[in-house]
Amino acid sequence: MSLFESEESTPLLRGDNARNEDADRCRWRSIRVMNFTMFLSSIGFTIVITSIWPYLKNIDNSADASFLGWVVAAYSLGQMVASPLFGLWSNHRPQREPLVCSIFINISANMYYTYAYLLPSHNKIHMLLARTFVGIGSGNVAVVRSYVAGATSLKERTCAMANMSACQAFGFILGPALQAALSFIGETGIRVNAILLQVNMYTAPALLAACFGVINILLVFLVLREHSVDAHGREIRAINYTPEEQVAVAPAVEGDIDQIAVLTSNILFFIILFIFAVFETVGDRPLLLGGLTLIFAGFFILLPWGNQYPKIQWADLQNNTMPVERLAPTSSSSLEPTGCPSEQTWCLFTPVIYLAQYITADILIGVGYPTCNVMSYTLYSKILGPKPQGVYMGWLTASGSGARTLGPVFVSHVYAILGPRWNFSIICGIVLAAIILLSAMYKRLIAFSVRHGRVEE
Repeated sequence: MSLFESEESTPLLRGDNARNEDADRCRWRSIRVMNFTMFLSSIGFTIVITSIWPYLKNIDNSADASFLGWVVAAYSLGQMVASPLFGLWSNHRPQREPLVCSIFINISANMYYTYAYLLPSHNKIHMLLARTFVGIGSGNVAVVRSYVAGATSLKERTCAMANMSACQAFGFILGPALQAALSFIGETGIRVNAILLQVNMYTAPALLAACFGVINILLVFLVLREHSVDAHGREIRAINYTPEEQVAVAPAVEGDIDQIAVLTSNILFFIILFIFAVFETVGDRPLLLGGLTLIFAGFFILLPWGNQYPKIQWADLQNNTMPVERLAPTSSSSLEPTGCPSEQTWCLFTPVIYLAQYITADILIGVGYPTCNVMSYTLYSKILGPKPQGVYMGWLTASGSGARTLGPVFVSHVYAILGPRWNFSIICGIVLAAIILLSAMYKRLIAFSVRHGRVEE
């Protein structure tokens, strides 16, 4: 038996290996809990999105389309305000605390939304407040990203962030599907007199989201353990909430964070989320640059060209001089106008967007956006390094929430007034500015450990 084999078979080494394997399993279980939390955060945004307008009109006739815009934006505004605060909290206390608090706010807000119909007056205001509090509860996204960044090595992080992004995307997709599946309940639904609850197609999705929140809190208490590893994956902190298992926190890491790189990452993330809101092992920087280039190409292709123009709605055109072939035909079975609205004057001189244009652009943007989304906050977490990331992740989440708030407002106004040519040209200009900014700051957007010479790039 060789010396190496002899040492490997000693009980001490076997015990160390077993402890390391147990720690790794515990760490990845905790990361999966965080992925589920991210999934529920996106579910909370989309599970009621298709029913907000009919529910709003059902409980308050005074609500109009402009107020609906505020109700939709309330979620992102609440998340924008809460994210830095939860991030700051997680920097100074166990991350379980802001997680449980935020999930409890989310559960309470969904119940508030469910009972908004029952209040005697100002129902639309109560609905607005409920969606605001749902957004505040979803501010835990900053804590989730901070945790995953701190619990993974540099090699693990891109994959872990991609998995987290996939969970977020799945939540966005599944939310409307769950809303549709619950529509069989109907507008009347079932009344539970004991608690004055009307379970119908409008309130059932919010109730389901609240139930998901209860499951999430249980997982946080029963499964989640706090782990922090260095750039190589070595455990530097593990908080298991029992005195005998508590591991001391490692001393403060030397070196400063590149604040210019942090600001650049926030600007790029804002632009990426803004673009998405409008459109409803290689390395991080090349992928981010490539993703932005694909997005630019996609929106450039969407620019109208050619000599085919859209049909114009026949309504209110009695005195027009429009050629007959430009007028959309009326229907004998319906008086609802079709074609481009006559009040949108850009319809008269802006060519149509062909189906092939739209499909090609959709593919390019569909590939470019998720690439940029994952790479932006993966790179951001690497720039921050092993230092507490809660506040910084809070600002990143806030910038994304701000983009999701401004994006729909931008597209609704610019598109209606100026049309797709101006709309997509401005977007192309914004993306081009992001590409220039990324290219100019390319050498600074590197991992903390690489910047301070602890790991080779």
